[in-house]
Amino acid sequence: MLYWLLKFVLLGPLLRLWCRPTIEGRENIPEHGGALLASNHLAVADSFFLPLLVRRRITFMAKREYFTQPGLVGWLKREFFYGIGQVPVDRGSGSAARAALDTGIRLLRENHLVGIYPEGTRSPDGRLFKGKTGVARMALEAEVPVIPIVMIGTDKVNPIGSRIWRPHKVRIKIGEPLTFDRYFGMANDRFIQRSMTDEIMYALMELSGAVYVDMYAAKAKEDAAAQAARSRPLASVPGTKAS
Repeated sequence: MLYWLLKFVLLGPLLRLWCRPTIEGRENIPEHGGALLASNHLAVADSFFLPLLVRRRITFMAKREYFTQPGLVGWLKREFFYGIGQVPVDRGSGSAARAALDTGIRLLRENHLVGIYPEGTRSPDGRLFKGKTGVARMALEAEVPVIPIVMIGTDKVNPIGSRIWRPHKVRIKIGEPLTFDRYFGMANDRFIQRSMTDEIMYALMELSGAVYVDMYAAKAKEDAAAQAARSRPLASVPGTKAS
C-alpha cells in the first residue's frame, strides 16, 4: 500500500513536477511474468524514478546499510525503503552474496520485476564500469529475460554526497529484452556468466552512449580515494607536522 501511495500521491507528483522525467521504450517491459531490469547506476535517485514511470511494481536489491541505522531516523528510513519496494541484501561475504542472489531469484520466479545495478555501486564519474556476474546468474537460474535500462540526469538531481535534491530533467531509456535461453542450465559456468554480463554491459553502453571502463566501479573508487590521500598536504594528516 505504501508503495502505491508514494508513487501516486506523496512522492510521485512532486518528482514529476521537480524533474519532468520522461521514459522511452516502456513497451519493452513485459506486462506479466518475471524480468530482470539491469540499469546503469548514477545516484540513489535512480531507484525512485524508474518505479515512478513503470506501471508494474519493481523490487530493487538494496544494500543492507540502508536498513540498519538505529533510532527513530533509522526506523523511518527503513520503513521508507521497504515502502518503495527495496529488499535489503548483505554483500559483505560470499555466503551473504549468495543469499542476495537467492532472494532475487525467488522474486523473479514469483513473476516479479527485479531491478539490479550490474556495476554493483554508483559510478564515481558518470562512466559505465565493468558489470558483476550476479546479474547473469540470476537471469539463468530464474530463466527470465534481462531488460537494459539507462538513467540520464539523475546524477544532476542527486550528486554524490548531496543531501538535498536539485531540479533537473531526468530521462529513462529502456532497451529491447535480452534473452539468454540458449544458456539455460549453465548457470554455474563462469565463462557463460562473464560473456552474458559483458553482453548486458555492451547493451547499456550503446543505449547510454557512455564511455565504458573495463574496471569495477568499486576499484575505481578505491584508486581515487588512495590518490586523494597521497595528494593531501602532510600537515593535513593526523599525527604529522609540516616541515
